Amino acid sequence: MKMLINVPETVVADALRGMAAAHPELTIDVENRVIVRRDAPVDGKVALVSGGGSGHEPLHGGFVGPGMLSAACPGEVFTSPVPDQMVRAAAAVDSGAGVLFVVKNYTGDVLNFDMAAELAEDEGIQVAKVLVNDDVAVTDSLYTAGRRGTGATLYVEKIAGAAADEGMPLERVEAIARQVNENARSFGVALSACSTPAKGSPTFDLPSGELELGVGIHGEPGRERRSMMTSSEIAEYAVDVVLEDLRPRDPVLVLVNGMGATPLLELYGFNAEVQRVLAERDIIVAHTLVGNYVTSLDMAGASVTLCQVDEELLRLWNAPVRTAGLRWGI
Repeated sequence: MKMLINVPETVVADALRGMAAAHPELTIDVENRVIVRRDAPVDGKVALVSGGGSGHEPLHGGFVGPGMLSAACPGEVFTSPVPDQMVRAAAAVDSGAGVLFVVKNYTGDVLNFDMAAELAEDEGIQVAKVLVNDDVAVTDSLYTAGRRGTGATLYVEKIAGAAADEGMPLERVEAIARQVNENARSFGVALSACSTPAKGSPTFDLPSGELELGVGIHGEPGRERRSMMTSSEIAEYAVDVVLEDLRPRDPVLVLVNGMGATPLLELYGFNAEVQRVLAERDIIVAHTLVGNYVTSLDMAGASVTLCQVDEELLRLWNAPVRTAGLRWGI
């Protein structure tokens, strides 16, 4: 596989140096692997800290900035960051109002964020945690006990980030983050495997005429493998699986997310089918986001996330945001 890298061992550090050069509004500690919004800590504001393995960009570093995260901790590719990174990030952004850890449900992330919370509290930092587990494809996987955390992470970080920027206390920001997670469900489909820099070849075997329904963002197996389907057929399958679990009463936010190697031409076409299915199921759509936001390196495919929103959650979603990966209203 051809990759635009120097050597696998420096991929994350090289990316962080490039990000620092492109985004002077961020403070990026390449050696210690911490990305912080430059104006942190903000007096009286709850800080949001997240992180995870690299390879899912713009998640999470691309979501650091006003209206979203205060800091992010990138691990090695598909590998959890370590507790020291998380504690360093929490200390850099804590204003005394507390820190909310946003954690995707992967075993390494959960264990390390739990340890980091204990260490941060020993240093006098008040910490709360919210676990994102929105993937309806499988109950357990290679990396998790319980449902995986995927596309809903974007909604949790954006909506809770807006609540924090409004000056809400830690308990309220945590409650909103939990509400978003409880109201969101995702389902992903892979058309090809991804290739990690260290391996240099596809991480799993997916024949050209087949697709994986319910794949995880690390290439974990899904519900089943089938012969290739049309965009319309995939949309009907994915949306119906999500709606079987969510059953929204209120309008929904829709995320049609690319896995990294699917062009926008295909994603917008897929979104047209997703919108058709939602309309046929009498689901009201409040807002739609299409693009690569929670990726899996060079995997071809897409995921669908639906998040039910009331008036407050929709207002917080629409609030201004200024990050490398998401930006409006500023």
